[in-house]
Amino acid sequence: MSTRTVVQVGFNLDFAMWIFTRISGITLIVLAITGMVGAFWLGARIQMDVATLMRWTFFPNPNHVINSDIPDLIPGWANAYWQIMQMMIVFFGVTHGMNGLRVVIEDYLTESWWRTFWRGLIFFLWLFMMILAVYVILAS
Repeated sequence: MSTRTVVQVGFNLDFAMWIFTRISGITLIVLAITGMVGAFWLGARIQMDVATLMRWTFFPNPNHVINSDIPDLIPGWANAYWQIMQMMIVFFGVTHGMNGLRVVIEDYLTESWWRTFWRGLIFFLWLFMMILAVYVILAS
């Protein structure tokens, strides 16, 4: 008679991160569409080329618009709305990516101290990237 493994019933980290990956993917798409619509609303359709619009959509930094020779930057582009959008894009994007890296590493490592080491390294890398991103967003 063979034995079979029984899946644990309940809420654990792997299930929570599986759900988060799906939600963050959809959220990133919604944030990209919102960024494009916001940029079009502020006049990007007549003031930007497509490459600048894509750069602005995924990382709405006022310096991107300054480098694009767009007049009247301060009234529409440099405000808290775009900083919040930028922080949300960075949070969901970095967390989504780091969770994918964690899944790939755990697929190839057996249960050992290496798995704990890589989990800790990925967490500190995620934390460093988030702190650095918030600093760059608030300083620009």
